[in-house]
Amino acid sequence: MKTPEKKRILLMADYSNFHATLALGLRKLGCEVTVASDGGSFMKCNRDVDLSRRFSGKLGGLLYAVDVYRNTLTKLKGFDIVSFRDPAFLDLKPNNIAWLFNVIASKNTRCYLSYLSTDIPFLDMLEAPDSPLRYNEWFISGEPNRNRIQNSALWDSWHSPQMAALNRAFYARIDGAVTALYEYHQSALRIFPKERVAYGGLPVDVDSIDHKVISNPQKVRIFLARDYRRKLEKGSDLLEVAARNVVSRHPHKAELVMVENVSRSEYLKLMQSCHLMLDQMYSYTPATMALEGMASGLSVISGGEEDFYNFIGENELRPIINSPVDLETLERTVEEAVLNPALFEGRSRMGRAFVEKHHRPEVVAARFLDFWNRREEFHRQKKTPEA
Repeated sequence: MKTPEKKRILLMADYSNFHATLALGLRKLGCEVTVASDGGSFMKCNRDVDLSRRFSGKLGGLLYAVDVYRNTLTKLKGFDIVSFRDPAFLDLKPNNIAWLFNVIASKNTRCYLSYLSTDIPFLDMLEAPDSPLRYNEWFISGEPNRNRIQNSALWDSWHSPQMAALNRAFYARIDGAVTALYEYHQSALRIFPKERVAYGGLPVDVDSIDHKVISNPQKVRIFLARDYRRKLEKGSDLLEVAARNVVSRHPHKAELVMVENVSRSEYLKLMQSCHLMLDQMYSYTPATMALEGMASGLSVISGGEEDFYNFIGENELRPIINSPVDLETLERTVEEAVLNPALFEGRSRMGRAFVEKHHRPEVVAARFLDFWNRREEFHRQKKTPEA
């Protein structure tokens, strides 16, 4: 009989190398893991099975669906656990994704969600009058923000009848969710009873990231890496404005290094030459790039709300410079960081310690594995006849 630690696990689709890094941790814990993805588009994430779409249009979609189906019959079957990035885990129309999801689910034992991406339940939570988030990428204090107003077509596309049907089919079949962020955890608890939800966090391959203690830099190199398609959503257009304004006032004390839509390897190389990272504006929590920046020793402006620290039970290591959600305060925050270089060393050391403690791949993987094992025990007991 297979021990719980020797599970065969399939991780479907990826973003910011989440599943690829989670796989490292799961393998350290003795699991057999396969990552199947398209590499997260321009991010070029690591994967074992390549699910890249090679052609656009209807014919390209058909060829892609056939390719995924063939992989399902050969490389994507027979797993104890399949964990999906989100319901829209393939670059296909929702009805075609739903069909392939059912095929994959039928060829494997148990399906879960690695809650690390947007879906309809998450957006519904953001819009709800009783939303637990005071601000987010679409609303601030309950009012639509500029992203919601200017990207209304994107919002509507998320709520199309076809996408809604895909979300219903997906959530009806999966057994629970392990969440990557505080925000996604709040959403999951509105979908499932608490015993079907666990917090996992974001895995960061700390051992592959060189750490340098940044101490009192003479000229602060400000790093901003972004997906240009999501500038409004992440507030990175305002991050750029704030940084450029600060640099223009203090050209001898700061400079901006900015990149758009580059591979992970390229942005990591540039990041490690900098001192201060601007991550995003509307998050309660630091995302993958912010954590990798802290692991490298950078000071990071990102999500660092009390709600997040309290959620993970962290009372001492609090290295994140919490990002304001308005430009004027944001600019003052960037300027204060630039004009106080003596504070970099403390954050440099604390940031690395924070990532080591909470985000090592094996730490995050253990949370996933513990949840999956508890769910399997629940199903085993459910099948066992009463004495």
